[in-house]
Amino acid sequence: MRDNTAKAQAMVLAAGFGKRMRPITDHMPKPLVPVAGKPMLDHVLDKLADAGFDQAVVNCHYLGQMIVDHVATRTLPRVLCSPEEDLLETGGGVKKALPMLDDQAVLVANADVFWTEGAEPLFDRLTEAFDPDHMDALLAIYPVEGAFGYDGAGDFFWQVDGRLKRRGDAVSAPYFFTGVQILSPRLFENTPDGAFSSNLVYDKALASGRCFGLVHDGDYFHIGTPEALADAEIVIADALAHESAARMAKAAKAGGG
Repeated sequence: MRDNTAKAQAMVLAAGFGKRMRPITDHMPKPLVPVAGKPMLDHVLDKLADAGFDQAVVNCHYLGQMIVDHVATRTLPRVLCSPEEDLLETGGGVKKALPMLDDQAVLVANADVFWTEGAEPLFDRLTEAFDPDHMDALLAIYPVEGAFGYDGAGDFFWQVDGRLKRRGDAVSAPYFFTGVQILSPRLFENTPDGAFSSNLVYDKALASGRCFGLVHDGDYFHIGTPEALADAEIVIADALAHESAARMAKAAKAGGG
């Protein structure tokens, strides 16, 4: 899905209000709230750099100039901002940015999500697994039972062939959407101008049997409130320590071999 053109190949969604994180977000956009020593947005951008992305689009709206100023000095990935005068929601935000994005497929991640890696980095797993001949959407999903701080009913059933099915009328579903995904730009054809949810394009992909899921095999943290952030910090520190130890052990094994 990537090449060496001058276009950006990934997008980070950073335009929301972060209302549940008030009062922290009264004066700071949620993507700039520090987690484990640095803003959540930087965790995502650093993972993009590690995965080989040299450029990324970041959209912004609420306290948007703070986002613009924050990313202005980044060199890897270099950040192109997509300011939104009116909040365009997740789908509308991606559609507005499409001229700056990869015309084959684009990796999109929410700026306010936090995870540690499993056996292989999540972005690498997604880009390697995405098959444009059979997929229009590949969503990173996570087990409801395993996520720190998640208290929802789940979003999807993950079928034997990897395709996703919505929870629908079921009381619960075993997996929820993490906010990380690869989408084909064709999904945005004939979508509304202005604000709309990404659910619109997911429904198109689901209806055509071209919406697939990939289960993240690291840790995932849902941080929606100041209280959740405080509770998560100790657990995140421990998870990061385990991630670092695993990475060092893997490097040592590779070096020894």
